[in-house]
Amino acid sequence: MRLAEHIQNGGVWRERQREQRGQPGQEHHTAPRRDLPQPGERQALRHRHRRVADQAGILLHRTAQSCQSALLRPLRQALARAPPPPACSCLPPESPTCVAIKTPTDFRDTEQDHEPPYEISVQEEVTARLHFVKFENTYIEACLDFIKDHLVNTETKVIQATGGGAYKFKDLIEEKLQLKVDKEDVMTCLIKGCNFVLKNIPHEAFVYQKGSNPEFRFQTNHPSVFPYLLVSIGSGVSIVKVETEDRFEWIGGSSIGGGTFWGLGALLTKTKKFDELLHLASRGQHTNVDMLVQDIYGGAHQTLGLSGNLIASSFGKSATADTEFSKEDMAKSLLHMISNDIGQLACLYARLHCLDRVYFGGFFIRGHPVTMRTITYSINFFSKGEVQALFLRHEGYLGAIGAFLKGAEQDNPNQYSWEENYAGSSGLMSSSPELCPTQRPRSGTFDLLEMDRLERPLVNLPLLLDPSSYVPDTVDLTDDALARKYWLTCFEEALDGVVKRAVASQPGSVDAAERAEKFRQKYWNKLQTLRHQPFAYGTLTVRSLLDTREHCLNEFNFPDPYSKVKQKDNGVALKCFQRVIHSLDALGWEERQLALVKGLLAGNVFDWGAKAVSDVLESDPQFGFEEAKRKLQERPWLVDSYSKWLQRLKGPPHKCALIFADNSGVDVILGVFPFVRELLSRGTEVILACNSGPALNDVTYSESLIVAERIAAMDPVIRSALREGRLLLMQTGSSSPCLDLSRLDKGLAVLVRERGADLVVIEGMGRAVHTNYHAALRCESLKLAVIKNSWLAERLGGRLFSVIFKYEVPAE
Repeated sequence: MRLAEHIQNGGVWRERQREQRGQPGQEHHTAPRRDLPQPGERQALRHRHRRVADQAGILLHRTAQSCQSALLRPLRQALARAPPPPACSCLPPESPTCVAIKTPTDFRDTEQDHEPPYEISVQEEVTARLHFVKFENTYIEACLDFIKDHLVNTETKVIQATGGGAYKFKDLIEEKLQLKVDKEDVMTCLIKGCNFVLKNIPHEAFVYQKGSNPEFRFQTNHPSVFPYLLVSIGSGVSIVKVETEDRFEWIGGSSIGGGTFWGLGALLTKTKKFDELLHLASRGQHTNVDMLVQDIYGGAHQTLGLSGNLIASSFGKSATADTEFSKEDMAKSLLHMISNDIGQLACLYARLHCLDRVYFGGFFIRGHPVTMRTITYSINFFSKGEVQALFLRHEGYLGAIGAFLKGAEQDNPNQYSWEENYAGSSGLMSSSPELCPTQRPRSGTFDLLEMDRLERPLVNLPLLLDPSSYVPDTVDLTDDALARKYWLTCFEEALDGVVKRAVASQPGSVDAAERAEKFRQKYWNKLQTLRHQPFAYGTLTVRSLLDTREHCLNEFNFPDPYSKVKQKDNGVALKCFQRVIHSLDALGWEERQLALVKGLLAGNVFDWGAKAVSDVLESDPQFGFEEAKRKLQERPWLVDSYSKWLQRLKGPPHKCALIFADNSGVDVILGVFPFVRELLSRGTEVILACNSGPALNDVTYSESLIVAERIAAMDPVIRSALREGRLLLMQTGSSSPCLDLSRLDKGLAVLVRERGADLVVIEGMGRAVHTNYHAALRCESLKLAVIKNSWLAERLGGRLFSVIFKYEVPAE
């Protein structure tokens, strides 16, 4: 039974104050939220829908997630005030901001008063989340009890279902829930579900490779998933050609499917449970039952090109053998017979319709290695490698997802992007033959999946050279066992520090320590899972380890553990800004260019996510910008394209530069903004892109608005650029310490295209080394970072605080 529960109402968009608001008498101002729907859209979200379908549960849950809101006066109102202007326009025309804002009475007095540049307010932001829970039909009544107790209310009139359970359990559902059952078309739901996971989960599809370690090889999703062949293996087999989001055609199928395996398996082995039957097959030897080519010809058939170990006849030996066959051997032979047949059928249809990608779904597969290996072999054998067999991490939930999408059509769910929440998802499991079902914590591929709705759609950066081949991550830890062992240990050792920082970020909370311990246990368990199953959430990378940690922090209401650190660092750096600018302006042109680059690099040292740096910052409070410069590697740097960059600066200015900022404080204020100022002085427009949400001490979009206003009050170059729309602050759509250029805020992508950006600057280890080091762009790019990890520096052939300065020009 699949349950597709859809609850969307005005409450999804509601924000409630949660933590301290600041001192009495201080005024709160709220600028228009860019990410909130307009009144007509809000009305559309007030409808409620209930959906039930076959084999799994899906619940859209309003989950409370706290978010830091930087506080500042509305920027556009401030522009109208008399000079010197205390505020600036940080957005394209007619684009409202999305921050609640509050400032000290007069920033110019804060240097004397030692006040922070802004106050921190923590708000409870309610977001939409899809919950998937798998259950077997045996437990249908328990499932319905859960629905009745938690999901049904007086506004619920209809519950919708798809799949065989929609017919089998219709009367039971209506009787138990006192609701009318509407049935959705199963094929439409399957296709919608498949399109959804392929678009929203980057590492959804994988190929199975026997003998590899690990056996799952994940594929980067192509920007356009169409056309493809979907083979759904349930009781029988359905084969569907999918051409667009809404156009598909059932082109064939077979009555020999999962039900055949289960039915014949039960007759042969007297085993009634599907998972136990698969486990029997995993321990069997099919060659004891099957007749092979070598059994007939004494070896390979050279003329036909058939190897000796190919199956010539499934169960062929049973007709002539006098001995009893084991349950395990019969189950293995049966599984091979069904899987080979499905694989050959799928291959023939793919060749007939000129398709090279075949996705397999349905609960028959269940992540079982023998099934996937046999189907893959069959596809490769009959297509001579021209057709690829692809499996889905969430193949058992396609119908449930489709039912949700069907029920939410009036809310247009495709206008949003979604992402997997690693904190609540249990991930893909390896079906190890050594583990019997009673020993395994769950059967099948996984038991839980959570998807969070992002309020803004994500798209590719238009400047990617080839979006279809773009891979964000530099190192695949699934492949690199040595790197995997190091980074997992590194994150384990850093856990105490993260817990300490989380508690310190909420001094007024009575349960902060308790929640922090729950976070510790949750993330520790995730790391142990990844040690044994590095493929659990797709390709394992440093980025996915960082993102998992952020998801777990948010799960226990620690949305921004570094909020107070960033507040302090921003205040200190702002006081130094004018002095840094004066010293830069006093230099000659060529000397100033090198100083600007060294300033960018020195600023990037201030990364609280790097243990080598956090240890220094905690032990030496006086460590500052100049001290960081002295830490840098002397030229020539580990990767040094500076001379090439300097020569380029002697030419015409760039039209528009897109800069992805990294850290708050010294990094963005004393490193990035002076660099931005120089580009503006050359006549280059600048788009400064910052994280939409917090991660480590990375600067967020809302914080960048505050910083920009403060700097504009001190510097006429920045002030005029903001007023004239030559400097634009945008959000990336990300809340990660790393950067995926295939999932950026659509508004940012549109602006990049409109402004004709011809230079991309990516700074920081997370964005320019762990990700995007090999990213190929259609324009000039600068990737720069300071290596703040000794192990990584040594692996790259350098030492701690080695410098990466990589300037690239695309080939003509």
